[in-house]
Amino acid sequence: MISEGERIILIDEEGRKYLVQASRQKHHTKFGVIDLAETIGKEPGTRLKSHLGKDFIVLRPSIVDFLQKLRRVPQIMLPKDAGQIVAHTGVGPGSRVVDAGAGSGALSIFLGNLVKPNGWVISYEVREDFAKIAEENIRMAGLSDIVKVKNKDIYQGIDESELDLITLDLPQPELVLPHAHRALKPGGYLAAFTPCVEHLQRLYREFAKFSFTNISTIECLVREIEVKANCTRPSTRMIAHTGYLTFARRI
Repeated sequence: MISEGERIILIDEEGRKYLVQASRQKHHTKFGVIDLAETIGKEPGTRLKSHLGKDFIVLRPSIVDFLQKLRRVPQIMLPKDAGQIVAHTGVGPGSRVVDAGAGSGALSIFLGNLVKPNGWVISYEVREDFAKIAEENIRMAGLSDIVKVKNKDIYQGIDESELDLITLDLPQPELVLPHAHRALKPGGYLAAFTPCVEHLQRLYREFAKFSFTNISTIECLVREIEVKANCTRPSTRMIAHTGYLTFARRI
């Protein structure tokens, strides 16, 4: 049963989601007012009605819901790119990860959910205001024991060692290579997200100075399929270029 104070997701008739708390308050939406007290003691999957008679489904939030609803300041890494990091590095339970920069904390949350219960993620963020927002989002997702934010410039060094994975979403990832080479364990992975070819070229020039192998770069594009009774076809809109993902393995 859903407990008072627990975070829940309400889904309206158009599929719109609302991340709220089960509490003695009311929540206003396009489809009317929901009395959140009615969610307390209910089972996930219960349907509630607003004062306008519109249906809302009550669910416990998944990590995907938290990522969609977290507070954003800088642009977050999208699931299509975060998923490629998992596919190419095998990060999972017990992995030790350093992530930079934290931004809004989306990638740290995504990875923290995978490395729990006995792994951890340390997220470097040079901007104090971004670090505080990332910490708030991590706390909301219930991962404060797994993911820690460090208000530090990763260009100046990495404190951790024997890492399984380092992820970089920075303007100059090439400046981190000497620190990454020391911090990664043999066989550990580096994953760098770079928006432009020029960033990519600088990174590749620096790779030659260090012991990395299996260096490769990909771009991930996603297009939904519109399924209708008389016309099923690719959508005319898609999530196209967001950035290049470069993977390398420390030897």
